[in-house]
Amino acid sequence: MTDQLPEPLDVIAVGAHPDDVEIGCGGTLARLVDQGCRVGIVDITDGEPTPRSSGPEERLAEAAKAARCLGVVHREQLGFPNRKLFDSFDVRVALAKVFRRYRPRLILGIGDKTPMASPDHAQAMMITEAAVFYSRLTKWDDVFDYLPEHTISHLLTYFLFTGIADLPAGCWPIIVNIEGHLKQKIEAVRCYASQFPAEKEHVFTRVESLSKTMGLLGGCTEGELIAGSRIPCTTDLMRLL
Repeated sequence: MTDQLPEPLDVIAVGAHPDDVEIGCGGTLARLVDQGCRVGIVDITDGEPTPRSSGPEERLAEAAKAARCLGVVHREQLGFPNRKLFDSFDVRVALAKVFRRYRPRLILGIGDKTPMASPDHAQAMMITEAAVFYSRLTKWDDVFDYLPEHTISHLLTYFLFTGIADLPAGCWPIIVNIEGHLKQKIEAVRCYASQFPAEKEHVFTRVESLSKTMGLLGGCTEGELIAGSRIPCTTDLMRLL
């Protein structure tokens, strides 16, 4: 089975809907691509229906365009229903199969629920965490179509802030310097014309402002906040700094 697997990805970012990843960590993905990483995106749902989209085909085309904008080499949708997404065994297994197939070292997933916005985001957070665990389990081959188990080294989270930035308990923050990639991130979000028409131009101002605020907190001009459950550990303090 191993010799039939596709070329591995270094990083997979997971979103509940197309555009989650671009908004939450698009600059980070662009930076990783620029550094030579092979990056993929998994959207658990197709994000439809929405008020202004003509349907799943339009949203799929927008997602493909956004992926090209960021330099992402693989993107796929799992086909679970928007607005009805719940953490369940089937969706955990479906995502874990992707992880086993593409063997990433790093997973980026949604880090918290989004009050006043889609509850799918909180479900995606739980699904992603479970799939990282399922990816490495042995003696369950038939459940995963006999894909070999794969241990993921790192799980980090990104945030879709709808208010004041506040990390959940137990999360340790990291600011990723995305200087030179903010424009690329905003262009990727703009690929979703059905979601962000002219009357929602304020969204792009908000994305830019948040990126500059995160950069200020981290000592750079443009940044994104990600977090992990482990306290950062290093043998090279000066390089880390």
